[in-house]
Amino acid sequence: MFHYRRTLVNRGELTGSIIQGRKRRPSFWALIEYVFLSLGLILLAVFGALLFERAFSSRVFLHRFDSLDATRSASDFHGEKERVSAESHSSPRSEQQGDTRERGRSNQANTPLAVLHIPKLHLAVPLLDGTDSMTLNHAVGRIAGTAWPGESGNIGIAGHRDSFFRGLKDVKVGDAIELKTPKETDTYIVDQIQIVTPDAVDVLLPRPAPSVTLVTCYPFYFVGSAPQRFIVNASLTQQIESEPHRY
Repeated sequence: MFHYRRTLVNRGELTGSIIQGRKRRPSFWALIEYVFLSLGLILLAVFGALLFERAFSSRVFLHRFDSLDATRSASDFHGEKERVSAESHSSPRSEQQGDTRERGRSNQANTPLAVLHIPKLHLAVPLLDGTDSMTLNHAVGRIAGTAWPGESGNIGIAGHRDSFFRGLKDVKVGDAIELKTPKETDTYIVDQIQIVTPDAVDVLLPRPAPSVTLVTCYPFYFVGSAPQRFIVNASLTQQIESEPHRY
């Protein structure tokens, strides 16, 4: 009887030791949970920092645009474009290389070409020259080879679907799009919305009236590289002299 009781005590002590050991040492799955939780918090912090940096940079560009002299016009950019074009023709470099140099000079000034304003979306975003990733992370970009703000052709403007152009999914025919340069504010009315393949570059060709064409990836909520492009075409309806405006 005594031996039986002692065995029970020993078993109880052994069980208690095992439980205490489990409490002292976290299990494998607890460690995995801790690691993934830490990674999630880090990624969330990085994502928040990127959103803040994008919003801050965009605001800086808008204030820089507002500080421009009201007498400065889009012809300044046209003159720069013509000078770069002349240089590219005088050298053996290709037209594409000349356009890259043109974009580099324009971005070197670190000043927006214009401000794109879509009243329905409460969107006011700086327009820079070029469509590289750095540019589109902070603004929308003029597509190389299309018209410049203030010209009478078709101004192609690209933007990220998960950033400034997310709201394009809510744009309808008849909505207004404004493009403000230091000289004037041009108002365009959306007259066509279409979904095309990435190689459908004809959407950027000149149209019967001065136009602006907004381009972003489609579908809007697609994971990975989107297979299509969402196109918003708008035609010029009004031009008015620019007045000081704060965004």
